[in-house]
Amino acid sequence: MARAVVVRNLRRTYGEVVAVDDVSFHVDEGEIFGIIGPNGSGKTTTVECLQGLRSRSGGEVEVLGLDPGSHGTQVRQLIGSQLQESNLPDRIKVWEALDLFASRSRSAVDWRELAERWGLTGKLNAVFASLSGGQQQRLFVALALVNAPRLVFLDEMTTGLDPSARRLAWELIAAVREHGATVVLVTHFMDEAEALCDRIAVFHRGRVAALDTPGGLVAAHGGDSRVIFSTGEGDLSWLGSVPCVDGVARRGRRIEVSGHGAVLAHTAAALGARGIYPADLHFERPTLEDAFLNLVGGHGGQ
Repeated sequence: MARAVVVRNLRRTYGEVVAVDDVSFHVDEGEIFGIIGPNGSGKTTTVECLQGLRSRSGGEVEVLGLDPGSHGTQVRQLIGSQLQESNLPDRIKVWEALDLFASRSRSAVDWRELAERWGLTGKLNAVFASLSGGQQQRLFVALALVNAPRLVFLDEMTTGLDPSARRLAWELIAAVREHGATVVLVTHFMDEAEALCDRIAVFHRGRVAALDTPGGLVAAHGGDSRVIFSTGEGDLSWLGSVPCVDGVARRGRRIEVSGHGAVLAHTAAALGARGIYPADLHFERPTLEDAFLNLVGGHGGQ
Protein backbone atom coordinates (compact mmCIF):
# COMPACT_ATOMS: atom_id res chain seq x y z
CA MET A 1 0.00 0.00 0.00
CA ALA A 2 1.24 3.48 -0.89
CA ARG A 3 2.27 5.66 2.04
CA ALA A 4 1.13 9.24 2.43
CA VAL A 5 3.55 9.97 5.31
CA VAL A 6 6.84 8.38 6.35
CA VAL A 7 8.64 9.53 9.50
CA ARG A 8 12.02 8.13 10.47
CA ASN A 9 13.77 9.06 13.72
CA LEU A 10 12.23 12.55 13.86
CA ARG A 11 13.75 14.80 16.50
CA ARG A 12 12.95 18.37 17.51
CA THR A 13 14.72 20.23 20.30
CA TYR A 14 14.46 23.70 21.79
CA GLY A 15 17.82 24.29 23.40
CA GLU A 16 18.09 21.67 26.13
CA VAL A 17 14.42 20.73 25.88
CA VAL A 18 13.63 17.68 23.72
CA ALA A 19 10.09 18.03 22.35
CA VAL A 20 10.20 15.12 19.89
CA ASP A 21 12.70 12.31 20.41
CA ASP A 22 13.38 9.63 17.77
CA VAL A 23 9.79 9.31 16.49
CA SER A 24 9.10 6.89 13.62
CA PHE A 25 5.81 5.89 11.99
CA HIS A 26 4.05 5.86 8.63
CA VAL A 27 0.56 6.71 7.39
CA ASP A 28 -0.98 4.68 4.58
CA GLU A 29 -2.95 6.43 1.87
CA GLY A 30 -6.68 6.29 2.51
CA GLU A 31 -6.56 5.72 6.27
CA ILE A 32 -7.51 7.85 9.24
CA PHE A 33 -4.38 7.85 11.38
CA GLY A 34 -4.74 9.03 14.96
CA ILE A 35 -2.19 10.68 17.23
CA ILE A 36 -3.04 10.79 20.93
CA GLY A 37 -1.01 11.73 23.98
CA PRO A 38 -0.88 13.97 27.06
CA ASN A 39 -0.27 17.70 26.75
CA GLY A 40 3.37 18.35 25.92
CA SER A 41 3.96 14.88 24.51
CA GLY A 42 5.09 16.14 21.08
CA LYS A 43 1.90 15.59 19.07
CA THR A 44 1.41 19.07 17.65
CA THR A 45 5.14 19.65 17.14
CA THR A 46 5.30 16.46 15.07
CA VAL A 47 2.31 17.47 12.94
CA GLU A 48 3.79 20.94 12.39
CA CYS A 49 7.06 19.34 11.21
CA LEU A 50 5.06 17.21 8.76
CA GLN A 51 3.48 20.34 7.29
CA GLY A 52 6.73 22.24 7.01
CA LEU A 53 5.53 24.76 9.59
CA ARG A 54 8.35 23.88 11.98
CA SER A 55 11.89 22.78 11.19
CA ARG A 56 13.17 19.48 12.53
CA SER A 57 16.39 18.96 14.45
CA GLY A 58 17.02 15.50 13.05
CA GLY A 59 15.53 12.53 11.23
CA GLU A 60 13.73 12.15 7.92
CA VAL A 61 10.18 13.05 6.89
CA GLU A 62 8.33 12.37 3.64
CA VAL A 63 4.86 13.74 2.96
CA LEU A 64 3.36 12.57 -0.33
CA GLY A 65 6.90 11.79 -1.44
CA LEU A 66 8.28 15.25 -0.59
CA ASP A 67 10.46 16.55 2.23
CA PRO A 68 8.41 19.31 3.91
CA GLY A 69 11.62 20.86 5.24
CA SER A 70 12.96 21.65 1.75
CA HIS A 71 9.71 21.58 -0.25
CA GLY A 72 7.32 23.19 2.21
CA THR A 73 5.46 25.27 -0.37
CA GLN A 74 4.84 22.26 -2.60
CA VAL A 75 3.70 20.15 0.34
CA ARG A 76 1.24 22.79 1.53
CA GLN A 77 -0.30 22.89 -1.97
CA LEU A 78 -1.11 19.18 -1.64
CA ILE A 79 -2.43 19.10 1.93
CA GLY A 80 -5.29 20.59 3.90
CA SER A 81 -4.97 21.66 7.50
CA GLN A 82 -7.15 22.57 10.45
CA LEU A 83 -4.72 23.53 13.19
CA GLN A 84 -5.30 23.52 16.94
CA GLU A 85 -5.51 27.33 17.03
CA SER A 86 -7.59 27.73 13.86
CA ASN A 87 -9.75 30.85 13.90
CA LEU A 88 -11.20 33.48 11.61
CA PRO A 89 -12.11 37.15 12.05
CA ASP A 90 -15.48 37.49 13.76
CA ARG A 91 -16.96 39.64 10.98
CA ILE A 92 -15.79 37.67 7.97
CA LYS A 93 -18.67 36.09 6.08
CA VAL A 94 -18.70 32.40 5.23
CA TRP A 95 -18.58 33.02 1.49
CA GLU A 96 -15.74 35.51 1.92
CA ALA A 97 -13.63 32.97 3.81
CA LEU A 98 -14.26 30.27 1.22
CA ASP A 99 -13.53 32.65 -1.66
CA LEU A 100 -10.35 33.93 0.01
CA PHE A 101 -8.94 30.45 0.62
CA ALA A 102 -9.87 29.33 -2.90
CA SER A 103 -8.12 32.35 -4.42
CA ARG A 104 -4.87 31.30 -2.75
CA SER A 105 -4.92 27.77 -4.16
CA ARG A 106 -3.68 26.70 -7.57
CA SER A 107 -6.01 23.69 -7.66
CA ALA A 108 -9.05 25.02 -5.84
CA VAL A 109 -12.36 23.26 -6.19
CA ASP A 110 -15.57 25.27 -6.60
CA TRP A 111 -16.15 26.63 -3.11
CA ARG A 112 -19.89 26.79 -3.76
CA GLU A 113 -19.92 23.01 -4.20
CA LEU A 114 -17.94 22.66 -0.97
CA ALA A 115 -20.45 24.86 0.83
CA GLU A 116 -23.28 22.68 -0.39
CA ARG A 117 -21.47 19.44 0.51
CA TRP A 118 -20.82 20.59 4.08
CA GLY A 119 -24.24 22.11 4.70
CA LEU A 120 -23.18 25.76 4.58
CA THR A 121 -25.24 27.04 1.65
CA GLY A 122 -27.79 28.63 3.95
CA LYS A 123 -25.04 30.38 5.93
CA LEU A 124 -22.98 31.94 3.14
CA ASN A 125 -23.86 35.50 4.20
CA ALA A 126 -23.53 34.79 7.93
CA VAL A 127 -20.51 36.18 9.77
CA PHE A 128 -18.16 33.72 11.47
CA ALA A 129 -19.01 34.86 15.01
CA SER A 130 -22.69 34.05 14.50
CA LEU A 131 -22.07 30.40 13.60
CA SER A 132 -22.64 27.61 16.08
CA GLY A 133 -19.70 25.43 17.10
CA GLY A 134 -20.77 22.72 14.68
CA GLN A 135 -21.18 25.21 11.83
CA GLN A 136 -17.73 26.64 12.51
CA GLN A 137 -16.26 23.14 12.31
CA ARG A 138 -18.07 22.56 9.01
CA LEU A 139 -16.48 25.74 7.70
CA PHE A 140 -13.01 24.79 8.92
CA VAL A 141 -13.30 21.41 7.21
CA ALA A 142 -14.48 23.07 4.00
CA LEU A 143 -11.53 25.48 4.13
CA ALA A 144 -9.15 22.57 4.67
CA LEU A 145 -10.55 20.89 1.55
CA VAL A 146 -10.76 23.90 -0.75
CA ASN A 147 -7.49 23.01 -2.48
CA ALA A 148 -8.59 19.40 -3.13
CA PRO A 149 -5.90 17.98 -0.83
CA ARG A 150 -4.67 14.40 -0.88
CA LEU A 151 -3.84 14.58 2.84
CA VAL A 152 -5.68 16.46 5.61
CA PHE A 153 -4.36 17.30 9.10
CA LEU A 154 -6.97 17.86 11.82
CA ASP A 155 -5.58 18.98 15.18
CA GLU A 156 -7.96 18.96 18.18
CA MET A 157 -10.87 20.01 15.98
CA THR A 158 -13.55 18.94 18.49
CA THR A 159 -12.13 20.60 21.61
CA GLY A 160 -14.72 22.85 23.22
CA LEU A 161 -17.68 21.47 21.28
CA ASP A 162 -20.84 20.21 22.94
CA PRO A 163 -21.66 16.48 22.52
CA SER A 164 -23.98 16.97 19.53
CA ALA A 165 -21.45 19.17 17.72
CA ARG A 166 -18.70 16.63 18.45
CA ARG A 167 -20.75 13.84 16.88
CA LEU A 168 -21.34 16.03 13.85
CA ALA A 169 -17.60 16.65 13.62
CA TRP A 170 -17.02 12.89 13.67
CA GLU A 171 -19.30 12.55 10.66
CA LEU A 172 -17.34 15.28 8.89
CA ILE A 173 -14.02 13.56 9.59
CA ALA A 174 -15.29 10.25 8.24
CA ALA A 175 -16.68 12.04 5.19
CA VAL A 176 -13.29 13.62 4.44
CA ARG A 177 -11.85 10.11 4.01
CA GLU A 178 -14.86 9.01 1.98
CA HIS A 179 -14.11 11.85 -0.45
CA GLY A 180 -10.65 10.40 -1.12
CA ALA A 181 -8.30 12.13 1.32
CA THR A 182 -6.00 10.57 3.89
CA VAL A 183 -6.53 12.00 7.40
CA VAL A 184 -4.09 12.57 10.26
CA LEU A 185 -6.19 13.26 13.35
CA VAL A 186 -4.70 14.65 16.56
CA THR A 187 -7.13 14.36 19.47
CA HIS A 188 -7.41 14.26 23.26
CA PHE A 189 -10.65 12.28 23.13
CA MET A 190 -10.23 8.52 23.41
CA ASP A 191 -13.77 7.74 22.25
CA GLU A 192 -13.14 9.85 19.15
CA ALA A 193 -9.90 8.06 18.30
CA GLU A 194 -11.45 4.65 18.97
CA ALA A 195 -14.48 5.37 16.78
CA LEU A 196 -12.68 6.97 13.81
CA CYS A 197 -9.09 5.82 13.49
CA ASP A 198 -7.72 2.84 11.59
CA ARG A 199 -4.45 3.01 13.53
CA ILE A 200 -3.28 5.15 16.43
CA ALA A 201 0.13 6.32 17.64
CA VAL A 202 0.28 6.98 21.38
CA PHE A 203 2.79 9.76 22.15
CA HIS A 204 4.43 10.09 25.55
CA ARG A 205 7.38 12.29 26.53
CA GLY A 206 8.25 13.01 22.91
CA ARG A 207 8.25 9.36 21.81
CA VAL A 208 5.81 6.88 20.31
CA ALA A 209 4.91 4.65 23.24
CA ALA A 210 2.71 2.33 21.16
CA LEU A 211 1.24 2.11 17.66
CA ASP A 212 -1.55 -0.24 16.61
CA THR A 213 -5.20 -0.44 15.68
CA PRO A 214 -7.59 0.69 18.43
CA GLY A 215 -8.46 -2.94 19.10
CA GLY A 216 -4.81 -3.94 19.15
CA LEU A 217 -3.95 -1.23 21.66
CA VAL A 218 -6.83 -2.26 23.91
CA ALA A 219 -5.92 -5.95 23.69
CA ALA A 220 -2.25 -5.34 24.45
CA HIS A 221 -2.51 -2.55 27.03
CA GLY A 222 -6.14 -2.24 28.19
CA GLY A 223 -5.94 -4.67 31.06
CA ASP A 224 -8.65 -7.01 32.30
CA SER A 225 -12.34 -7.05 31.54
CA ARG A 226 -14.68 -6.55 34.51
CA VAL A 227 -17.87 -8.25 35.67
CA ILE A 228 -19.69 -5.97 38.11
CA PHE A 229 -22.73 -6.69 40.26
CA SER A 230 -24.27 -6.03 43.67
CA THR A 231 -25.13 -8.62 46.29
CA GLY A 232 -25.68 -8.97 50.01
CA GLU A 233 -24.02 -12.38 50.03
CA GLY A 234 -21.11 -12.75 52.44
CA ASP A 235 -17.73 -14.18 51.46
CA LEU A 236 -17.31 -14.32 47.67
CA SER A 237 -13.56 -14.93 47.64
CA TRP A 238 -14.26 -18.31 46.06
CA LEU A 239 -14.86 -16.45 42.79
CA GLY A 240 -11.09 -16.13 42.58
CA SER A 241 -10.86 -19.83 41.66
CA VAL A 242 -13.35 -19.56 38.79
CA PRO A 243 -11.78 -20.05 35.32
CA CYS A 244 -10.65 -16.80 33.60
CA VAL A 245 -10.94 -14.78 36.84
CA ASP A 246 -7.82 -12.84 37.85
CA GLY A 247 -9.13 -10.96 40.88
CA VAL A 248 -12.12 -10.13 43.05
CA ALA A 249 -12.68 -6.78 44.79
CA ARG A 250 -15.52 -5.72 47.08
CA ARG A 251 -16.78 -2.31 48.15
CA GLY A 252 -19.82 -2.81 50.35
CA ARG A 253 -22.44 -4.52 48.21
CA ARG A 254 -20.57 -3.84 44.94
CA ILE A 255 -18.47 -6.73 43.63
CA GLU A 256 -15.97 -6.32 40.80
CA VAL A 257 -14.55 -9.45 39.19
CA SER A 258 -11.61 -8.81 36.86
CA GLY A 259 -10.47 -11.34 34.32
CA HIS A 260 -9.86 -12.31 30.72
CA GLY A 261 -11.40 -14.40 27.96
CA ALA A 262 -14.83 -15.79 28.84
CA VAL A 263 -14.82 -14.30 32.34
CA LEU A 264 -18.44 -13.15 32.04
CA ALA A 265 -19.79 -16.59 31.16
CA HIS A 266 -17.76 -18.36 33.83
CA THR A 267 -18.65 -15.84 36.54
CA ALA A 268 -22.37 -15.89 35.73
CA ALA A 269 -22.38 -19.70 35.67
CA ALA A 270 -20.55 -19.91 39.00
CA LEU A 271 -22.96 -17.46 40.64
CA GLY A 272 -25.99 -19.30 39.25
CA ALA A 273 -24.66 -22.62 40.52
CA ARG A 274 -24.84 -21.13 44.03
CA GLY A 275 -28.25 -19.61 43.53
CA ILE A 276 -26.98 -16.04 43.20
CA TYR A 277 -28.67 -14.09 40.38
CA PRO A 278 -27.75 -10.37 40.60
CA ALA A 279 -30.26 -8.20 38.75
CA ASP A 280 -27.59 -5.58 37.92
CA LEU A 281 -24.82 -7.89 36.69
CA HIS A 282 -23.04 -6.27 33.77
CA PHE A 283 -19.84 -6.56 31.78
CA GLU A 284 -17.27 -3.84 31.06
CA ARG A 285 -14.59 -4.36 28.45
CA PRO A 286 -11.35 -2.38 28.63
CA THR A 287 -11.37 0.71 26.45
CA LEU A 288 -8.81 2.76 24.58
CA GLU A 289 -8.80 5.11 27.57
CA ASP A 290 -7.73 2.22 29.81
CA ALA A 291 -4.94 1.35 27.38
CA PHE A 292 -3.89 5.00 27.15
CA LEU A 293 -3.70 5.44 30.92
CA ASN A 294 -1.75 2.22 31.30
CA LEU A 295 0.73 3.38 28.66
CA VAL A 296 1.29 6.93 29.94
CA GLY A 297 0.76 6.25 33.61
CA GLY A 298 -1.73 9.08 34.03
CA HIS A 299 1.09 11.65 33.84
CA GLY A 300 1.71 14.62 31.58
CA GLY A 301 4.04 14.72 28.61
CA GLN A 302 7.37 16.49 28.99
